[in-house]
Amino acid sequence: QVQLVESGGGLVQAGGSLRLTCAASGSDFSRNAMGWYRQAPGKQRELVASITGGSSTNYADSVKGRFTISRDNAKNTVYLQMNSLKPEDTAVYFCNARLRTSGGILVYEYWGQGTQVTVSS
Repeated sequence: QVQLVESGGGLVQAGGSLRLTCAASGSDFSRNAMGWYRQAPGKQRELVASITGGSSTNYADSVKGRFTISRDNAKNTVYLQMNSLKPEDTAVYFCNARLRTSGGILVYEYWGQGTQVTVSS
């Protein structure tokens, strides 16, 4: 089992910045695709950013140019740097880990407990 622990959430004013951290357990981290998702009240969970084991990245259109996902395999850690925050970024942010075979078959998927990000106007 993979355990994921998020930290770094908090309350910031519009235009401010936060850096989220996801600390992962497990021996497969360098091969895990990692993602950040968020869920606002009354809305479905959505993908914010993802990074593959080969460090290829993908972002939701709403955060392109403002957010950056990165990973440090030596520390089993993934980060989400969030700049120019907007009130609509307010949500609980979740860390996600996936392992797929070389053929693309999903082996497992795990979620962290979430961390609250609140952006005031």
